[in-house]
Amino acid sequence: MADAAKQAGLAVEIVRREEEDTGFVVQKRRWVVERTNAWLTRQRRLARDYERHEHSSETFIHIAMTGLMLRRLA
Repeated sequence: MADAAKQAGLAVEIVRREEEDTGFVVQKRRWVVERTNAWLTRQRRLARDYERHEHSSETFIHIAMTGLMLRRLA
C-alpha cells in the first residue's frame, strides 16, 4: 500500500488512538474514510466481494464514485 501511495504521489497518514482515551473518541479525519466506504457499499455490486479480478472491482468503484459526483453536480 505504501508503494502504491508513493507511485500516486499521495501521503498516507496512519491515525492511531491515544493511549489515555477511553470509550468512543472521534479520530482525526477517519470519518472521511468511513463515509466514503459507506457510500461505496450502497452499490449492490460493491456490498460483497463478487469479482474474481481486482480490476473489475476497481472499475465498479470508479463507476460508483462517478455516479456520486454526477448526483452532486445535478
